[in-house]
Amino acid sequence: MSDTTLSPSERYARAKKNTSLVRGFRDRLDFDLDAFQLEACASLEKGRSVLVAAPTGAGKTIVAEFAVYMAMERRSDKVFYTAPMKALSNQKFQEFVAEYGPENVGLLTGDTNINSNARIVVMTTEVLRNMLYADSALLTDLSFVVMDEVHYLADRFRGAVWEEVIIHLPQQVRLVSLSATVSNAEEFGDWLQAVRGETDVIVSEERPVPLDQHVLMGTKLIDLFAAPSLADTHQVNPELVRMAQFGGRTVSNRQHKDVSRYNQRRSQYHRPERMDRGEVARMLDDHNLLPAIFFVFSRVGCDQAVKQVLRSGVRLTETHERAEIREIVEERCRTLLDEDLAVLGYFEWLDGLERGVAAHHAGMLPAFKEVVEELFRRKLVKVVFATETLALGINMPARTVVLEKLEKFNGEARVPITPGEYTQLTGRAGRRGIDVEGHAVIQWQEGLHPQSVASLASRRTYPLNSSFKPTYNMAVNLIDQFGRSRTRDILESSFAQFQADRAVVSIAQKVREQQKTLEGYQKAMECHLGDFAEYAAIRRELSDLERSGERTSNYSKAAQQRRQTALADLRQRLKSHPCHGCSDREKHARWAERWFKLKKQTDQLGRQISTRTGAVAKIFDRVTDVLLNYEYLVRDPDGAVVLSAAGRTLKRIYGERDLLVAEALRRNLWNDLDPASLAAMATCIVFEPRRDTGNLPERFLPRGAFREALARTEDIWSRLDDYEREHKLPGSEPLATGLSTAMYHWARGHTLDSVLTEADLAAGDFVRWTKQTIDLLDQLSIVADGGVGRNARAALEAIRRGIVAYSTV
Repeated sequence: MSDTTLSPSERYARAKKNTSLVRGFRDRLDFDLDAFQLEACASLEKGRSVLVAAPTGAGKTIVAEFAVYMAMERRSDKVFYTAPMKALSNQKFQEFVAEYGPENVGLLTGDTNINSNARIVVMTTEVLRNMLYADSALLTDLSFVVMDEVHYLADRFRGAVWEEVIIHLPQQVRLVSLSATVSNAEEFGDWLQAVRGETDVIVSEERPVPLDQHVLMGTKLIDLFAAPSLADTHQVNPELVRMAQFGGRTVSNRQHKDVSRYNQRRSQYHRPERMDRGEVARMLDDHNLLPAIFFVFSRVGCDQAVKQVLRSGVRLTETHERAEIREIVEERCRTLLDEDLAVLGYFEWLDGLERGVAAHHAGMLPAFKEVVEELFRRKLVKVVFATETLALGINMPARTVVLEKLEKFNGEARVPITPGEYTQLTGRAGRRGIDVEGHAVIQWQEGLHPQSVASLASRRTYPLNSSFKPTYNMAVNLIDQFGRSRTRDILESSFAQFQADRAVVSIAQKVREQQKTLEGYQKAMECHLGDFAEYAAIRRELSDLERSGERTSNYSKAAQQRRQTALADLRQRLKSHPCHGCSDREKHARWAERWFKLKKQTDQLGRQISTRTGAVAKIFDRVTDVLLNYEYLVRDPDGAVVLSAAGRTLKRIYGERDLLVAEALRRNLWNDLDPASLAAMATCIVFEPRRDTGNLPERFLPRGAFREALARTEDIWSRLDDYEREHKLPGSEPLATGLSTAMYHWARGHTLDSVLTEADLAAGDFVRWTKQTIDLLDQLSIVADGGVGRNARAALEAIRRGIVAYSTV
């Protein structure tokens, strides 16, 4: 492991002693490498894997680019570059094509397959996981795998895929893991060392561009800290504290001394007006703080913000910039159908771009988002209103980041953003090689406490916790390769179990300490007349029964009689016990009470240990039991668990509802569906509504065979869900039909306008769910027999048109 206690200058000096490949790579660059970059590159050249954890914008991807350079220099080696999102994959693909030429670079994102045999292949992490399970020939000569944004491993929906890849990659493949700054990088590195072999952990907490943090009170921009160097000590700017006490007004020291009188007469003061977004944009422009990203935690809020700024008459571009913007937009959008432009809000969107303002969120057409990203990088768009998804890895740095609020809606309630989220969001501020410093601006509102803001901005707690859990598809793939026993061992090597085991160590230590204390308590309550623990148990039982009677007054006469009999019996047993006559009885009783409370706590800790020990393997056993019951797994003549024919189908079905899809195919539930109806059914399987609008009334569903097939599929889901919950598995959500009719009509050639209206979805959401539908249909076209397979291919082609086809790459 690397010595992270070395100073940057010591690390730099050590790393400079590099061999020819590092020197050759450095000669290609027009800037020199930082210490942590040199250290990581040197480790790779020594044949080790690396985990690089550094702030956003620090230049982690340089390490990945060195791995690509090494592979290309060795003539036959291959490198896979994985990213968590297709947008990131597309971005890296374009960059590598520009560097190494289209003949050497491929792209695999589920719905895109370009030059898959290339020596550099960019892909989503799911694609690599599927390749590993299929033992793909593309893995031959693979030397490096880059896992960009590896902290996605904590994502509760997709994080398990990262662990699957890390565990199952061939041992000779070196791993380049790139992570945001996390507070337990060493722990994650220890796990990588355990499962991948020699791995160096390189942690850099230095931002390449310093971050100045401000609070916008009314029209005044005030530094959050008394001095940038005092950020780590939470020393808030005294002027900010005074203004916050006086509702955001600038006050003199004399006024500050009379806060109580001010509070009594507060109504005579006017609170400073909160600047609207157009005014904030102009102010940032005046202070040379553009380009800026405003983080707004809702899509609707982003769109409304753009409209508000445009209504205010803001124009942030020059004539020549507007001409360049129009030229780029027309080039990128030339294949969009004319009749779709108005539906997509193209002309309003273009007007905003030409004035230097845009939104960026998941509801936008992917092509529109990509244009916004390009124009922002070219400094043509100056203000972007974005949801927090923009903070996750896309190369879109700004001079300034503005946070209008420090809380967001998490789907259930408004909650404060975490220090980790604050770090991710403000990490966009400061463009390396362009800005001397970055700026974070928090817009003040009533009730915001400067000290709490300072604490949020100063902490760097962002722990990486595993979200790994065995799935049905994972189980059949691993059992087919390794058998059940070996699979249990493999799953116990997951980061989830690694973290659980570490927790068990500390819990077990506490149990040992408490057991020693219990022995002391037991000795202190010893009685020469008899077993005081037995006496104390009777006494506690009597006390509990007496208290229960005080709380409950609606006992039946029979119940009251039984209770009185039990009380009399306990009182008799208590009085007749030898210890009842002890002169030190109450002293012993106090020690007994302490012993009882501590014993209860210790037993709870013991249960925690038992639930954490082998926790992942226990879930795997439950998953295996379900698969045995449904005969996807069977026992061979020797008693070993092996795959059935249905299990071999399940091997090739990936997704949240893998077993449900396999069951529907096995029971021929979808045999009578035409291509459009099959597209609608596939949408019901993948669609996850954002609100409680997941289902359409039956009268609005596609007619014919679809309704019967849906009813039978829902019946299978219900039985499976009940069985899962009986086996202490979490089950799954009911099928969602909210998009089914719209997808049915899209497959039958209806217009975009009518389909988006019917679906009540933004264009970007419709494209995203259609792509997921395409992914499932593609799997069905491969694994399903006869008509279902053919109809799946026809359905796929029918819905991959218009804006969906345009957004494929």
